[in-house]
Amino acid sequence: MSAAPAPGTTGAGAGAPAGPATSYGTELPFGLHRLTGAMNALGTLWIGALMVLINVDVVGRNLLASPLPGVPEMVALSIVGIVFLQLADTLRAGRFTRADILLDRLAGSAPRAHDALHALFHAIGAGLMLVILWASWEPLVESVRIREYVGAIGAFQAPVWPVRLITLLGLGTTALCYGLLAAADLRRLARRSLPAASGPGRTS
Repeated sequence: MSAAPAPGTTGAGAGAPAGPATSYGTELPFGLHRLTGAMNALGTLWIGALMVLINVDVVGRNLLASPLPGVPEMVALSIVGIVFLQLADTLRAGRFTRADILLDRLAGSAPRAHDALHALFHAIGAGLMLVILWASWEPLVESVRIREYVGAIGAFQAPVWPVRLITLLGLGTTALCYGLLAAADLRRLARRSLPAASGPGRTS
């Protein structure tokens, strides 16, 4: 009696090796998964600090009639920074929102097509991230050049370029993550296409 495939794996037809259904949640080359995890953790800490800041502002505004200056500006900048800090790890963990009805069906009935579609999706994602990265470079340079800031002179000022730099870092890391996932999909597709290895007791 043959054993059932392990959770998260799928067969590729008679004689084809079984393997993970997707590349999500696995370790990435060059230790990239550690970098994305650290960026995600930093984004989580940022959220915590933002919550403290907002609550202090609310208490000061309502109880002491003395709100913290610049909280709305800091919140607006922080949301952008947090999103791009956590973007790559969200992708690596497979938590991007998507319609996967077709992919779920293909995982069991046509795993090779399933892998090919994943590779195509990740390749398009990498290209899109690189396009946005290219378009975001000049605004960063200009932001540094003109010393762009939010707030009002004499009340509160915060530079914009650090958040723009975080945006570029998030885009670059996500593009690399997309590329590595696409490569993993293609390797898995190639393994499924290999002829069956000799089983136990079989000799050449």
